Parts: sequence; structure tokens; C-alpha cells
Amino acid sequence: MAKVKDILEFFDGIVRPGEFADFGGAYNGLQVGDPGACTDTNLICCAVDAGSYAISKAAEMGAGILLVHHGLFWRAPVPMTGANYSKIAALVKSGMLLYSAHLPLDAHSEYGNNALIAGALGLERIGTCFPAFENDIGALCRPPNGGRAELERRLKELFPNTFKRIAFGPEEPIKIAICSGSAAEAVEAMPQLGIDTMITGEVKEHFYELARDIKVNLYPCGHYATETFGVKALCRAAAEHFGVEWAFIDVDNPL
Repeated sequence: MAKVKDILEFFDGIVRPGEFADFGGAYNGLQVGDPGACTDTNLICCAVDAGSYAISKAAEMGAGILLVHHGLFWRAPVPMTGANYSKIAALVKSGMLLYSAHLPLDAHSEYGNNALIAGALGLERIGTCFPAFENDIGALCRPPNGGRAELERRLKELFPNTFKRIAFGPEEPIKIAICSGSAAEAVEAMPQLGIDTMITGEVKEHFYELARDIKVNLYPCGHYATETFGVKALCRAAAEHFGVEWAFIDVDNPL
């Protein structure tokens, strides 16, 4: 068993929620729960999204904490009715705490989605890229020997069900950027940053023609799939540190 407050402090020490700005309305850190009421746990669960399924499953498993990448709060206060009420009610009934780590976990140099994807692909990180809210989100990497063809082989192996290819850039990339989740305006910034290839989660429809226009390679490999890495790594690290069990709740999201 481990003290819940100690696990929360462990998460805060890595995520540093007060030091990393996020989207307006997004909240990083403890979102739901009273650490004083739930003092010990022998199980930490993690999931990408704070959906009803993940919350119910973690509560059923007896987890003391559910760590997620996409939490409950993204904008101004909304009524706690319908699905919102059901999720809050399930958390309160179980006594389980909900902890969210969004952009800080994308960007973290050790536990971040982008750094971990680079490691899983065997790519050497040479820096960061794509500033957002005064912090760089993306990981900048050297291309592998074998160029674009070898990169695509590794991507298909890592993301067998969600790999997509938009290849209008060079066959021998110079700089590869990794930006998990939604690429958003990062695609348009690629030429100015000297980046010719990007691995991401999802792009908008018109980015296909934009990639052709600016002559870059885009690999949207699934928003969900690219953001499973961070919560797993952070949850595993906490579990190993405190000598408790951990579990990832997968929903097999193809998007």
C-alpha cells in the first residue's frame, strides 16, 4: 500500500502543473477527489481519456488514483448533468482520485509522449520544437539511416492499426518533428523551422493539400495511439517507486 498524497506529490514533481501553461480552461493536476478521504492504495490506473468507461473500469478494479491525459475540464464551468454528472458521481462513489496531465505530459523530456515515441522509433532527439504557451511541445529528431522508407517501416510497426502516410516531402528527410495528438497550426510552421517531416496524431482534411503545397511529409498515426505513451510511463514509474500495482485501461480508439 502507498499513501495517496505521496503519489500525488510524485506526479506533481514530474508534471509541475503550475509551471506549464495549457489551453484556456484546461486544468492539470488533481481534478476530482479528496486525498484526505482516500489515504492508501495498492493500485494506480491510467487512461488517455477521462471517459465513463475508464472511470468505471478503474473504480471496479479498486484503483485509488486514475491518471489521464485528457481530463474533465477544458473550458468555463459547465452544468454537472447527464454524462458529466455520471462521471463525477462514479468518482465520488468510489472515492477514487482523478489526476490529469495534458500538455506538460506531451512535452516532458523523459515521460512525455513525444520523447517516448522518438525512443520507440529509435530516433535520436536533437532538440525541441513548436512553441506553445511559451513552452516547446514537440521533439525534434534526426532521420534514421534509410530515410523515409525506413521511417515508414518503423511507424507501421509501432502504429499498425492507425498509420497514415502523406508523403509530399523529401525521400531523405533532414529534420523530423514529433507532435502527439493534434498537429493543429504546427504543420504550417514546418517550413519556417526547417522541418520537412512530422509524425503526429491527427490533421485536418485540408492539410493533405497543404502538405503538397509546402512539400512536407506528414504521418498522422492516431490522436489516441500517439498519446498512450506518457500516461503509461508516468503511471509505471509511480507504481515502481511506491511498490504498488498499475494498469492501463485501453479503449481501442481508432481515431
